[in-house]
Amino acid sequence: MHQLDDNLVRRAHDDRGRRPAPAGERSSRLHVALVTETYPPELNGVSLSVRRAVEYLRDRGHDVEVVRPRQHGESVCDGPLADFLLPGMALPSYPGIQFGFPATRRLRLRWSQMRPDVVHVATEGPLGWSALRAASSLGIPVTADYRTHFQRYSGHYGVGWLARPIDTYLRAFHNRAHMTFVSTAALKRELTLRGFHNLAQVGRGIDTQLFNPARRSVRLRRSWGLGEQDLAVIYVGRLAPEKNLALAVRAYEHVRTVRKDARMIWVGDGPARKRLQSAHPDHIYAGVQHDTELARHYASGDMFLFPSLTETFGNVTLEALASGLAVIAFDEAAAAQHTRDGASARLVPSGADAAFIDAAAEVACAPELVAQLRKNAPTAVAALSWPSVLSVFERHLLASAHGYRLYANAAAAH
Repeated sequence: MHQLDDNLVRRAHDDRGRRPAPAGERSSRLHVALVTETYPPELNGVSLSVRRAVEYLRDRGHDVEVVRPRQHGESVCDGPLADFLLPGMALPSYPGIQFGFPATRRLRLRWSQMRPDVVHVATEGPLGWSALRAASSLGIPVTADYRTHFQRYSGHYGVGWLARPIDTYLRAFHNRAHMTFVSTAALKRELTLRGFHNLAQVGRGIDTQLFNPARRSVRLRRSWGLGEQDLAVIYVGRLAPEKNLALAVRAYEHVRTVRKDARMIWVGDGPARKRLQSAHPDHIYAGVQHDTELARHYASGDMFLFPSLTETFGNVTLEALASGLAVIAFDEAAAAQHTRDGASARLVPSGADAAFIDAAAEVACAPELVAQLRKNAPTAVAALSWPSVLSVFERHLLASAHGYRLYANAAAAH
C-alpha cells in the first residue's frame, strides 16, 4: 500500500490528544526508526537538521532509533543505545561524507523483533533503499525526505550522463514511500511535475538565539585585516564543485572593482579548497567552524554570496539572514521562500550568472542598501523556530503510523 486513505490520515490527526492512552496503547508515543547515511560529527546541512529532528522527537517522548553507518574510529558500542550502527564507506571524491552498505536482511530481522511504528528515511543511498525494502516487507509505513538534487551533482563530477538514471532512481525510491517531505512549495510543484507522489511540505527552522547580529566581533574582523567600515564578503558551506564556487569568485572580483576595501572570507572545507587557495591566496580561509564560532563568523561578515544551483533548500541562507547579512542569491529554494528582492535580500533569476555578479557589485557600492538589507534580514526568518517546524514533521509521522494502523485494522475486519 503506497497511499493512505485521506480520511484515515485525517482521523489519525484528529484523534491525537483527545484522551490519555490506556496502559499498553501507544496512540501518541511512537517508536521511530530514523535512517540516515550522514550524521554529526559529519558537518553538512542534512546531518545537522537530522540530528535536530532526532533531539526534538526524543524530547517529545518518542523512542527514536537512529540507523546509520559507523563513522571513522567508531565501534559498534560507541553510539547511543538507540543507535543501530552498520558498515559504510566514504563517498568517492567527497571526503567526510559516507554511504551505508545494503542491509535489508539485518534491518528486516531487527524490525521483526523490535517493530517500529514508522520508519523515516532521511537519505536515499543504499542503506536508505534497504530500509525501504525491509520496512515494506514487514508492512511498516515509511516516510522519507527529499533533501538533495543528486542528479544535478553529476555534471560537476564528470558523470553528467548519470543525471537521468539518478532522477529515475529517486522517483522510484520516493514513490515507494507513503509520504515524502519537501522543504518548499516550489520544490513540491517541481517534483509533482516530475512524477513524484504523496508529497508534504515541511520547512526548515533556524536557531535565532545562536545566529543573530549580536555575535558580530570587531576582533575577528581585525584578524581578517578589516575595519568596521570595510566590506567582508563571506561564503559559508561545503567547498565543493556542485556549489558553483567559481561564480562566487567572479562576483567577488567584480565587487573589488567598486570596493577596494573588500575581502573574501571562506568558511567551510571540502574537495575544492586546495584549488581555491592555490588560485586565490589573498582570500581568507577560515575552515570549518561550529556553534558559537560559526555564528560569530557569520555575524562578522557584511555580504553573503550564495551561488549554488543544486540546493533543495540551503540552510546556510537562513543562518546568514538571521545573522544580519546582505544576502545575494538566486531566486529559488530558501531565498525564494523567505525573502523579498530588494527588501531582505537581493535575488536574481535562477542561473543568471551575469545578474548575480551585477547584483553583488550593486549592493557593494551602495552602503545604504547594505545597511537596509542587513537590518531587514533577521526579520525575514524571525518566525522560523525549530519547534514550530518540527511539530509539523511530528504530526505527519503520527498520521502515517496511526493512519496505517487504521487502514490495516479496517482491512483485517473485511
